[in-house]
Amino acid sequence: MVLNEILLQKRKDLEELKQRMPLARLQRIIEKTERPKPRPFRNAILSTRHLNVVAELKKASPSEGVLRENFQPLRIATLYEYAGACAISILTEPHFFKGRPSYLKTVRQVTKLPLLRKDFLFEPYQLYETALLEADAFLLIASILSEKELKDMIELGKQLHMDALVEVHSDAELKKALEAGAAIVGINNRDLKTLKVDPERAKHLLPHIPKGVATVVESGLTTHDELLMYKSLGANAFLVGSTLMKSKDIAGALQKLLGKKETAIAEGSV
Repeated sequence: MVLNEILLQKRKDLEELKQRMPLARLQRIIEKTERPKPRPFRNAILSTRHLNVVAELKKASPSEGVLRENFQPLRIATLYEYAGACAISILTEPHFFKGRPSYLKTVRQVTKLPLLRKDFLFEPYQLYETALLEADAFLLIASILSEKELKDMIELGKQLHMDALVEVHSDAELKKALEAGAAIVGINNRDLKTLKVDPERAKHLLPHIPKGVATVVESGLTTHDELLMYKSLGANAFLVGSTLMKSKDIAGALQKLLGKKETAIAEGSV
């Protein structure tokens, strides 16, 4: 299974990182570093605008390979903000998604939008690293964490002034996320084991999410009508990556998803 392969590699990378930067040293750096003022991710996805899209920076994916050869994170982030994204998700996993942790700090310099670190996080060490990388929020995958681990990671995130987006795929995972105190739940239509997308998953789970919990629908989103349909069921925001990454006109594709009149952008004007 792809998820197992990713986690095995991630644990290997993490052990190497700890050798170079032990946890105690990382914590001291965090304590001494004046971090930028947080940009509240949860507030952004609860905006009362027509539709809220968290636009993703993702060069590749295990299901489709390289999505965009000409991958320019700074340029794309600028286009996302111009076109109306409410926040930006940044893949930082290097082996399967061709991401880099350093993208977080560099992208932060060119946009005012909140930044979500999208990666496979399962240890407190990774949250300290995420804070140092200046993320405003981070992804937690319910299927790879126990309820206690989820709760502890959510709480540590709060202490580090970051929001946790807890991703679920089933009724059992949703129950676990809610009992762990998740304030933001992401429903991923993609099965992480088979990589297949099932749009019925979000339709089924959305009605079971209590009021007061922010909801994000993830994966397989390609049209404005799909976003409207999920919004009618209670979704607050939508995380979109592949559809935008594969488009020749990223800003135009995002505007189309949002139902906005598309505006031509001259190269280099934004």
